[in-house]
Amino acid sequence: MTKTLDLLKVGQGGVVTAVGGDGALRCHLLDMGIIPRTKIEVRKVAPMGDPIELHLRGYELTIRLEDAKQITVEVEE
Repeated sequence: MTKTLDLLKVGQGGVVTAVGGDGALRCHLLDMGIIPRTKIEVRKVAPMGDPIELHLRGYELTIRLEDAKQITVEVEE
């Protein structure tokens, strides 16, 4: 099932299928290691729901929900 990253719950993960966004945002996400075919998992969500902490490529990364909406993942059931 394909979803955007902002819709995943804590503990859910998947494989990145597409990275959207405009120019600098897209480049920034790609520079942080969020590229297609990367396994990614939601580890934590801030108390107010934004930002979210992700685990990918052996490290933790925190991004805003607005940015997470640009990332499409194939969810692992």
